[in-house]
Amino acid sequence: METLNINSSKRTQFIDITDAVRKVVDRSGVENGMVFLYVPHTTAGLTINENADPAVVSDMAGKLSQLVPEGDGYAHLEGNSDSHIKSSLFGNESFVFIENGSMKLGTWQGIYLTEFDGPRKRQVFIKITI
Repeated sequence: METLNINSSKRTQFIDITDAVRKVVDRSGVENGMVFLYVPHTTAGLTINENADPAVVSDMAGKLSQLVPEGDGYAHLEGNSDSHIKSSLFGNESFVFIENGSMKLGTWQGIYLTEFDGPRKRQVFIKITI
C-alpha cells in the first residue's frame, strides 16, 4: 500500500490526483488488476469525473454549495456538517481497473480528491491488486 499526502488550500477544492495515482500504478509493474483508493477522512472524498474542462469541477463545487450550504443551522457543534454531508455524497473510496499496465479511465476522466473542510492535510491510501 502507498499513501499520497496532499495539502488542500481551500475549504472546498477538487484536487486532480490522476497523475500521482498513475505513477503508483506504473511503479507497481502490475499489468492487469485493480487500483483501490481510500480517503480516511470524514470531510473529504473521492470522485472520478471530467478533467479536461476546469469549469466542470467549478460547477460541481458551486452546485454543492447551493444544495448543502455552509452554516445552515446544523446541530453539529464543530460547524462543518455541510462538509460531512458533501463527503458522504461523494464517498471515500473508488477503484479503477488496470489493463495492460494502464488505468482504464475514460478519455476525459480524472481522479479527484474532494476537499470540503480545508485547508487540511489529507491522505489517500492506494492499494493495487492482481
